[in-house]
Amino acid sequence: MPDLLDTQNISEFGILLRRWRRVHGLSQLDLALAAESSARHISFIETGRSKPSREMVLHLCDVMELPLRERNRLLHAAGFSPAFKESPLDDEALDPIRTVLEKMLENHEPYPATVLNRRFDILMVNKAAQTIMGAVGIPMDAQQEVPNALRLALHPNGLRPLIKDWKRAAGHLIHRAHRQLRGPSEDDPLAQLLEEVLSYPDIPTEWRMDDPTLDASPVLPLEFVLGEVTLSWITTITSFGTPQDVTAEEIMIESMFPANIETEQACRQLTGLSP
Repeated sequence: MPDLLDTQNISEFGILLRRWRRVHGLSQLDLALAAESSARHISFIETGRSKPSREMVLHLCDVMELPLRERNRLLHAAGFSPAFKESPLDDEALDPIRTVLEKMLENHEPYPATVLNRRFDILMVNKAAQTIMGAVGIPMDAQQEVPNALRLALHPNGLRPLIKDWKRAAGHLIHRAHRQLRGPSEDDPLAQLLEEVLSYPDIPTEWRMDDPTLDASPVLPLEFVLGEVTLSWITTITSFGTPQDVTAEEIMIESMFPANIETEQACRQLTGLSP
């Protein structure tokens, strides 16, 4: 069944539902079949002719596997209360999450590991990350403003001069940001941050569009040049399974592993730590 033409009377819920449906490449019929509904019903709730139930909103979100933040947003647009809490990381309710994060950071010594949120704010670091970032002039202590990985990587006064093959490495980071922005609206904080960093000097104009074919390499090492030493890292991103809190779902643990023996030896020398 083809999509109906846009109308001025379409509801906020309908706009959001249509946006996410199209992000997933689904027609109204495709979504209806996946949700065990009818194309007529999907059309009616999308255009505002029918009001979806709370259960239907959550069911459609499940079918499209939407992030918890966006599920709450669709619920609000349909006139319902949020289904998922968004707690600050220091909230008592997230004590178990914070304990796990602290243990993961500690266990990754003597190699750097950081905890980031969806906006790439650096929320926690281990001792190795703190030491190595301090060695390149980026303080990581409680007295400093929360640093942001996108700003650090792209700003001319950040890590840009120290990153070997900066354009290649930063391009992949921009791709990650674009990928996380599939679906959310222009007022999303990450979208605003991306707009900011893309305005920095000497940023390639093509980075304004996502390019999933940036590199064919299976893994792109991240390399920092410190004087005569080059630290080469392979990074991994870990997230929580089955999260029921928006904050918990959006947390990313980035762990850095030496890509060669020279980096491993330099890391141990810099940090004074051993496995």
